[in-house]
Amino acid sequence: MTEAPGDFLAGLAAIVGPERVLHDAAGMAPFLTDWRGRFTGRARAVVLPGSSAEVAAVVAACAVARVPVVPQGGRTGLVLGSVPDAGGAAVVLSLRRLNRIRHVDPFNRTMLVEAGCILQDIQEAAASAGMLFPLSLAAEGSCTIGGNLSTNAGGTAVLRYGNTRELCLGLEVVTAQGQVWDGLRGLRKDNTGYDLRDLFIGAEGTLGVITAAVLKLHPQPKAALTAMVALDSPQRALDLLVLLQERCGAALTGFELMSALCLRLVAAHFPQLPRPFAAPHPQYALVELSSSESAAHAAALMEASIGAALASSLARDAVLASSTAQSVGLWKVRESISPAQAAAGKNIKHDISLPLSAIPAFIARTDAALEAAFPGCQVVCFGHLGDGNLHYNVAPPEGEGHEAFLLRQDAVNRIVHDSVLASHGSISAEHGIGALKREELARVKPAVELDMMRAIKAALDPLGIMNPGKIL
Repeated sequence: MTEAPGDFLAGLAAIVGPERVLHDAAGMAPFLTDWRGRFTGRARAVVLPGSSAEVAAVVAACAVARVPVVPQGGRTGLVLGSVPDAGGAAVVLSLRRLNRIRHVDPFNRTMLVEAGCILQDIQEAAASAGMLFPLSLAAEGSCTIGGNLSTNAGGTAVLRYGNTRELCLGLEVVTAQGQVWDGLRGLRKDNTGYDLRDLFIGAEGTLGVITAAVLKLHPQPKAALTAMVALDSPQRALDLLVLLQERCGAALTGFELMSALCLRLVAAHFPQLPRPFAAPHPQYALVELSSSESAAHAAALMEASIGAALASSLARDAVLASSTAQSVGLWKVRESISPAQAAAGKNIKHDISLPLSAIPAFIARTDAALEAAFPGCQVVCFGHLGDGNLHYNVAPPEGEGHEAFLLRQDAVNRIVHDSVLASHGSISAEHGIGALKREELARVKPAVELDMMRAIKAALDPLGIMNPGKIL
């Protein structure tokens, strides 16, 4: 028997309180539009539980009523993974009230947090305990750890510390049936069967709802130093990365690649930010070293390494930050590339991953293919070269309307993604698949991989209510 809509909403209100079930247009509006403002979905209601028990009860009620559930964190995703579709049947499950840091264990170097905790709050809590939670990305002031885990977020420190998956030791998850799996074990070793944790990390809420996590903490470095290096080409950037890895080892924390166009966009739209070089250069690398010994050790390591790059003509020029403010300024230049792109107009974005050795040839080949197909198009290429992740974005030629160019998105994607596949890469490095890349995933994934993914989905979510239409 189908439950009446009013009875269903009344049941949700009985679980979380009437004021925590939003079903009017004005109340639901902030939860229905994606981060970029390109898509607005519809929902039956937005529910804001305050505990994992309430999440479980809400999901159980949705399972009985066969109502789709769309888990949502800070809503900073870029692939339509946390917004409902246009059908209006789903319940949006906002986890923003699950925002407690439950426990910090300084001996085990772990922190137990709820899924709605803002990433920046977690970073600050770790720092207050004299430790480091190294996940860092542009949206850290508003994204939540549940979303970070659900998309296996990357960021600027993956080279040293790994993706979010590597920073998580245990999870608490509400299953699609409304049961609570307590996997909050802060263990570095646990070979007692299938690693269920890894199924839910990166699953984008399609298998269950992450409600809490045990996070891995690291010692605070004694010092961190930043430099920006001017280079001739992506190949030279790769050569510099190899040199730094050989000389600095684990002290190399970040290595970001930026093209000349990236810095021109930042200078045009954020003129208050520093301009590290008087003259333009084809490519730039932003380098960060951290030392567990001392600031003097970090400075000596940086100066010797960058000096060797300059002496061998591997690098054209370099600017070494001599203060925290200068370091922040250099990182601000890097972090302002995406906002500068947005200010310049809409563009076609790609979040791709490649073997490091394939990156220079990929950029040259794909740039040429796009120029042949769309003369004058502008490629804004930047990203985390140290871990092989490029944000390879394509803007229209000067004078062409951005909306008109977006109509060419499928053709642009085909060129870029086919080139990625030719390099044995991935069409999504850190943003996930969501609804935006779902059809493209079906095109590029081998059939046997898709079959295994569908089998896992069917086993854990047989009713198909968990974030339907995302990934698969």
